[in-house]
Amino acid sequence: MTNINQSISTLTAERARIPPFAFLLTICVGVIGSNSLALGPIAPEVAESLGTRVPAVMTASAAFGIGTAVSAVFLGRLIDRHGPRRMLGMALLLLAAGLAGSAFAPALTLLVAAQFIVGIAAGIALPAIYTLASVIAPAGRESETIGLVLTGWTLSMVAGVPLSAAIADFAGWRMVYVVVSAATLIACAAVRFSAVREGTRGKATSPLAALGVRGVAPLLVACAAFMAAFYGVYAYIGDHLHAALGLPISANGLIAVSYGLGFGGAVFLDRLIDRFGAGRLLPVIFLTVGGVYLLMGAASGSYPGMLAVVFFWGLANHFGLNVLIMRLTALDPARRGAVMGLNSGVTYLALFAGTIGFGAAYAGNAFPILPLAAAGLMLIAALAAALARH
Repeated sequence: MTNINQSISTLTAERARIPPFAFLLTICVGVIGSNSLALGPIAPEVAESLGTRVPAVMTASAAFGIGTAVSAVFLGRLIDRHGPRRMLGMALLLLAAGLAGSAFAPALTLLVAAQFIVGIAAGIALPAIYTLASVIAPAGRESETIGLVLTGWTLSMVAGVPLSAAIADFAGWRMVYVVVSAATLIACAAVRFSAVREGTRGKATSPLAALGVRGVAPLLVACAAFMAAFYGVYAYIGDHLHAALGLPISANGLIAVSYGLGFGGAVFLDRLIDRFGAGRLLPVIFLTVGGVYLLMGAASGSYPGMLAVVFFWGLANHFGLNVLIMRLTALDPARRGAVMGLNSGVTYLALFAGTIGFGAAYAGNAFPILPLAAAGLMLIAALAAALARH
């Protein structure tokens, strides 16, 4: 009789539909990702328009990252007090305002300030999105729901970046931010008027208190190593293809598409995570990502080889990010917002540290040293994830 009840429960879980609200969360991630990835391709035009140089323009991207990290750590905790849907709606409104400010910034200093505001909004929005994804997920389909939401990053990489470049070519770089701002306002309205369960509200938890939740600290160490490895390698692939392999800049576009297709395609395999268990899989997934980095080092002299490895890189990274979020959101439901705020803060600090640290290594060595270093970081991530499980 027990087996029959378990079978019925399993079939019910498999039939449970992922709520349509999850698709809206996917779009929200895509909007945030489009802003974070758009500046690089349009930076030369922005620099010419504002009478400055590309490195100076990219300080706006740094301001976005700092704003996101600080906001996620210190304001993400408000999600637990006021509810993730309400905080997401407020964050999207602030995001739209920051994007509009970016569109009409008459000078670089104002563009940097506007992107800092966008970062503050993103630091609230991303933890709220991940919290909502874990709350609305049907029982037994948690990884599929979170995986669907994560494909918003694929949308921004595969569609958002090329579309931004095309808009900049035809209508100027300012129109890119106008379009993204308008899309954000539409998403904000949809979130505001959607009926969705948010779970029980708690109280705002300090970052240190959230850090004290059992299992959070080692998983954040794993997150830092995982993200530093990704951003450190991804930042210099384009230069390697151009300088070492003699390929045109346009070759970078196919690398982004290959990664995005792998990352997005993994969503069809996410149900395997629910079947085998997130805690058991996370160390294995991180070791697999490390193996992919070793393959990347071996294939770094071949463009077709790099395209193939980058596809599997996206696939493995999707699983890593999905399971990491599942583990973090499950540790303490009453403090999900604070915990996910710490996760986003660590992610963007790792972006900064990985880019700077790997850049220093790349300056004095050939590209293969970077995936080798990334594989070492993934070993640290796997050990930290295994420690968190126990």
